[in-house]
Amino acid sequence: MLWDDFMKKTIPLLFDPFPFPGSRGGRPSASDLSSSKANALCPGQSGEPAQRRIAMISTHGYVAANPPLGAADTGGQVVYVLELSKKLAQLGYTVDIWTRRFEDQPEIDVINEQVRVLRVPCGGGDFIPKEYLHESMDEWHANALAYIRRHRLSYEFINSHYWDAGVGGRKLADSLGIPHLHTPHSLGIWKMRQMEADFAGDSVDFEELYNFTVRNREEKRLYGQVQSVIATTPVQIDMLVRDYDVSAARIAMVTPGYDDTRFFPISGASRDAIRERLGFKGKVILALGRLARNKGYDLLIQGFAEVAARVPDATLHLAAGGEACGDDERELLKTYRELAASLDLADRVVFSGFIPEEELPDVYRAADLFVLSSRYEPFGMTAVEAMASGTPVVATTHGGLWRVLRFGVDGLYADPFDALDLGITMSKPLIHPGLHRRLSRFGSEAARQSFTWSGVAQQLIRAVEQSDGAPSDDESGESFLCEGAETRSPDRELDAISR
Repeated sequence: MLWDDFMKKTIPLLFDPFPFPGSRGGRPSASDLSSSKANALCPGQSGEPAQRRIAMISTHGYVAANPPLGAADTGGQVVYVLELSKKLAQLGYTVDIWTRRFEDQPEIDVINEQVRVLRVPCGGGDFIPKEYLHESMDEWHANALAYIRRHRLSYEFINSHYWDAGVGGRKLADSLGIPHLHTPHSLGIWKMRQMEADFAGDSVDFEELYNFTVRNREEKRLYGQVQSVIATTPVQIDMLVRDYDVSAARIAMVTPGYDDTRFFPISGASRDAIRERLGFKGKVILALGRLARNKGYDLLIQGFAEVAARVPDATLHLAAGGEACGDDERELLKTYRELAASLDLADRVVFSGFIPEEELPDVYRAADLFVLSSRYEPFGMTAVEAMASGTPVVATTHGGLWRVLRFGVDGLYADPFDALDLGITMSKPLIHPGLHRRLSRFGSEAARQSFTWSGVAQQLIRAVEQSDGAPSDDESGESFLCEGAETRSPDRELDAISR
C-alpha cells in the first residue's frame, strides 16, 4: 500500500478546521461529557471559567522537564508524552503530566507556563520497574485524587500511557467522572510472543521479569473500560481487535511524532563540518537507544558482519545506554563487545555511549545510515528522527514503522533475525549513491508530512471529539483497520529501488 493510501485510510485529517473540543456540532466532545467538571473554578480564578486542562499520566521511569533519557524505563515514551503535551499547550490547553514521585525528585517540575510535571508518591522511595508498578496504583490514585481536590483542579479528559499508568488512570477517571483515553505504546501479548519465539528456553525467566500473565490480564480489562484506545501503528490496531477483542469503532490511530524545529536536513558542506567535528570517517552506520535486550544490538552486530565484508570503510556506531549504566546494562554491553570481537569486528564497532540531547540532531545528520534492529519495537521514534534529519533508515520488520514505509523510496526494512537479509539491506544505500539520495530526500519529506508533533496533537483532540464518551461494543462505527494488513515481503517491493 502506498504512503498516501495508508494515510487516507488510517489517520484522520491532520488539519481540522475545528481542532478544539466543543467547537463542532454532532457527537459530544470530552468537554461536553464532563461539563460539570470543566466549568469548575481553578484556584485564584474566582468568577472566571476554568482553564481547559488535560491530565497526562505516565507513571514509570524518570519523567521530568529534562529527563535522563536512557535511564531505566526512560526512553521514547517519555519523549512522546513531553512533546505531545507541549503541542497541546500551543493549541490552548493547560497540561498536567502526572507521574510517580520517588528518590529525591521534587513534587512539581515546571516545563513552561502551560505544562508541568506533577509527582505523587507511591510504593516507597525506590525505583520500581514498570512491570510491577501496577501494585502501587491504589496508593498513587489516592494521593493524586487528594491533590486534585485540594487544589480544585478539573480536567476535560485523561490520556494515560502504558498499562501501569492505565491502571491508575482508570481509577482516577472513575473518581472524577471524566473520559479516559489510553495509549498502550506496546502490547503485552505481542511482546510475549516475540520474546518466547526468540528465547524459547527462557520463558520462565521472562514471566518473572516481564510479568506477562498479570500484564495481559490487566490490559484486556483496561481496554474494555476506556473511552478510546489510541494505537500508534497499524499492527497494534490489528492486534487490539484480534487478540484483545476491542471494537474497531473505539480505536483511533495517533502516530508518534518528532520535533521538526530540531530534526531537519542540512547542506552537504554543513554535514561535512559536523562529521569532522565528531570524527566520523568512512561509511557510518548508527544505532541508538536504551541498553536493553529487546533492542537487538547483538542481531545488528551479526548483520554488520555482512556489511563489513562488502563495504571496506564501514563502521558501526552503537550509542546505547544512558548517562549512567547499572550492573545489568554493563553486563549486556560486555556481551556485545565480546560478540564484536568474536566476529573480528572489534576495530569496526564503536561503542560510543550516551548522546546528549543537544547533540542528537547533528549525530543523526552525520551518519550515513540509521538502523532500528529491535526484536520488538512498537514504533521507533529514533528512526523517524533520523529520517527527518535526512539520514536513510533501515527498520526492523518486528515493529510498526516498517508498515508505513515505501520500500526503496522513503526507507528500507529487514528481518534482524536474518543476518544476511539485514546485512545486505544495510549495504545497499552505502554502495549505491542514487539509492542513498532517494532515501534521504523522500524519507525526510515523509517524516515532515506525517509525524510532526503539531499533527499528532491535533489527531489526539480529534480522537477525543470522536469518542462517544463510554465504552461500547457497537461495531457500527467507522473501522480504523487498514487494508493490506497482511505481512508484506520485501521481495515484492524491490523493484521500487529502480524506479
